[in-house]
Amino acid sequence: MTTRQEKVEELLKIEISDIMLREIKDPRLGFVTITDVEVTKDMRHAKVYISVLGDEKAKEESLGVLNRAAGFIRGEFGRRAHMKVIPEIAFKMDTAVEAGARIFELLEQEKHHGE
Repeated sequence: MTTRQEKVEELLKIEISDIMLREIKDPRLGFVTITDVEVTKDMRHAKVYISVLGDEKAKEESLGVLNRAAGFIRGEFGRRAHMKVIPEIAFKMDTAVEAGARIFELLEQEKHHGE
């Protein structure tokens, strides 16, 4: 990965978080955290991984809201970033956080079982 890719990923993370907070007024958008961003080498596509606090319905609704707003978010990012190529944005659910929490939970159960 190039330094430029890393800078664009970090910029996307910061700006999209701000856009979600200030510009998107959809009540279906839950408590969303951007966990990671991956940009292709040609800077034309970006996957934005999110984690949503809540049940499955809240997660699906938040992901849907963000994917429907992806064009708007891309436009806002373009105005802020002043880059020649603005990446197409796709939001994906980050399951690593949940998997880590589940592993921790299982380890805790095992620890208490062994005592």
